[in-house]
Amino acid sequence: MSFLKQIERRRTFGIISHPDAGKTTLTEKLLLFGGAIQEAGAVKNNKIKKGATSDFMEIERQRGISVATSVLAFIYKDKKINILDTPGHKDFAEDTFRTLTAVDSVIVVIDVAKGVEEQTEKLVQVCRMRKIPMIVFINKLDREGKDAFDLLDEVEQKLGLRVVPLSFPIGMGYDFKGIYNIYEKKINLFSGDNKQTVSEGIEFTDISTPELDEIIGETSAETLREEIELVEEVYPSFNKTEYLEGNLQPVFFGSALNNFGVKELLDCFIEIAPSPQPKKSEERLVDSKEEKMTGFVFKIHANMDPNHRNRLAFVKIVSGTFKRNSPYLHVRNNKKMKFSSPNAFFAEKKEIVDESFPGDIVGLQDTGNFKIGDTLTEGEILNFKGVPSFSPEHFRYVNNADPLKSKQLFKGLDQLMDEGVAQLFTLDLNGRKVIGTVGALQYEVIQYRLEHEYGAKCSYENLPVHKACWIEPENPKNDEFKEFKRVKQRFLAKDKQGQLVFLADSAFTIQMTQSKYPSVKLHFTSEFNIQ
Repeated sequence: MSFLKQIERRRTFGIISHPDAGKTTLTEKLLLFGGAIQEAGAVKNNKIKKGATSDFMEIERQRGISVATSVLAFIYKDKKINILDTPGHKDFAEDTFRTLTAVDSVIVVIDVAKGVEEQTEKLVQVCRMRKIPMIVFINKLDREGKDAFDLLDEVEQKLGLRVVPLSFPIGMGYDFKGIYNIYEKKINLFSGDNKQTVSEGIEFTDISTPELDEIIGETSAETLREEIELVEEVYPSFNKTEYLEGNLQPVFFGSALNNFGVKELLDCFIEIAPSPQPKKSEERLVDSKEEKMTGFVFKIHANMDPNHRNRLAFVKIVSGTFKRNSPYLHVRNNKKMKFSSPNAFFAEKKEIVDESFPGDIVGLQDTGNFKIGDTLTEGEILNFKGVPSFSPEHFRYVNNADPLKSKQLFKGLDQLMDEGVAQLFTLDLNGRKVIGTVGALQYEVIQYRLEHEYGAKCSYENLPVHKACWIEPENPKNDEFKEFKRVKQRFLAKDKQGQLVFLADSAFTIQMTQSKYPSVKLHFTSEFNIQ
């Protein structure tokens, strides 16, 4: 198959939502339809002792939530699909924000009963800033929830999207009869008996026929005809170009748990979603069709296999063909590296691949060479943009609870921070270590993983810090900066990259510092030129 054909058949997307909207269940069902698994693991159902395929860390299985982005790939209708299932919980948002730098499009999952929730708003805002094409999937229609039109209004108002329904529900909750697929002009009926394997619906091309009344009942048929008429009057017709530019968002309805509406979503998705897109680097725009290989690290995962202490760097291929055993330039370290066993993923199952194409995610064995945001090329100096560290919202001192294991503790902290799980700051004054996270639940995850993966124990002490501000002085040698460092000495720290950080205790302190030392700029992300 030619190089351009390989690019054309790839679809790399992320699934985002508020916790519990059914994101991991939807991922499972997409895999089921793609023939990648035979039976879906119910995320919450303890009777089935099969966890969700994409939740493979022990702590995820215990809690029933996703705490790290997982990568899954499968072939469907000759398209190579790469799914990045992200954590929905706000405490793990930073992992999700970084993952959004590696996707070409996004599916947003919304719970029919709860509607648009806070975490969804934040994530959609990031997608809109980056003009990522989005498809909305309204889930859990087998439960009672909000009216379909009310939900569409809510999506438009709260998320600022322009929606176009491509499928529409027939009833809801107990009265849920099925879905009318507007995009393909078909009706799929719901039978709630077999929830674990895929059931086929009945196809209809014309909803005005009396036959519809016989199948779903007169009242439901009449309601559906009125609703579809209203949809056609109120909403714009679907335009693929507008969708790809991020100006129009198709909406599908369904129930992922009952395999309903998922096939419609997948069939339409592979037809309209973009193949790998060009990506901006600081030096130039890199087109996916270029022949020379470029790629960047958007995630690092330590201990994929706890017995082997291995780290994997997840690399998104931006252009060219990534070949096993070929030398590539690690731009930040300025050294050539070869990779003898690059992995393709299926949750925790990995297989070695000889070549990968733009859009693919490759896992590289890493002994500590990589950091998030690193670039690999065939020799050109490129730095891809937009993999920032955000200012954490919670700060705690970390103390060693077992003095005999201090080596393990520091190694564990070092590796977990490389993953971007949280951020480590070292105070200039006394060298104490401070962990900053986006959410408090991260501290539990760190404690759990230090103990189970590194055999080290830690305890925490609260630290009253409001925000971490990265410092950019206009002139590091001027008196104002020296004065700033002298006065704020107690609150200065270095991040893992050795950048100077000011740990401010309140928004008022930040304001006062900015007016008192105007030549010292304070930033809330570690990458000042992020776009």
